[in-house]
Amino acid sequence: MKLFDSVGPNPHVVRMFIAEKGITIATETVDIMAGANRKPDYLAKNPSGSSPCLELDDGSILAEITAICEYLEERFPGIALIGETAEERAEVRMWTRRIDLGICEPLTNGFRFSEGLPMFESRFRCLPEAADGLKAIAKDKLIWLDGLMAGKTWVCGDRFTLADIMLYCFLTFGAAVGQPLPEDCTHVAAWLERAGARPSASA
Repeated sequence: MKLFDSVGPNPHVVRMFIAEKGITIATETVDIMAGANRKPDYLAKNPSGSSPCLELDDGSILAEITAICEYLEERFPGIALIGETAEERAEVRMWTRRIDLGICEPLTNGFRFSEGLPMFESRFRCLPEAADGLKAIAKDKLIWLDGLMAGKTWVCGDRFTLADIMLYCFLTFGAAVGQPLPEDCTHVAAWLERAGARPSASA
């Protein structure tokens, strides 16, 4: 198995997931800043050009971070980061979906369509006029989430899961590109400090 890795929040999610699982996977770094993920050899592996992707032992390729993490959860059951029961898995998938669509996607596209525009405008369709609105959507959802985090250690209560990993990786990315956590999100701020203290956060 080999992980095609790069900079950015998406690969960070998979690396942190791998670290939490306590497994070791060979990696190869893809220089996305230089557009290596848009070259024919990479597109032959992953037609979407996204990063990361995981090459399995039989040579097949998995892309999309939730699919990769779901596969690793099944392949290496040990530490459950999605869940051990149908109910636990459903809860994590629900929250992962909410965080991905409500926070990660608008936050990331808000960056791509503004500060990141010089890098991304030649790679896919960008909507600069939508950047401010997308950033506002991510902020609104973070404020909404903050109200639900009172008294909770992690997104799914006492379990540290894929939902936490995804949120952590994208919020740290957001802070680095001009989208810091809103000041009034005190519950999420405390959660962020707990998540950042985990050894896997530096993966």
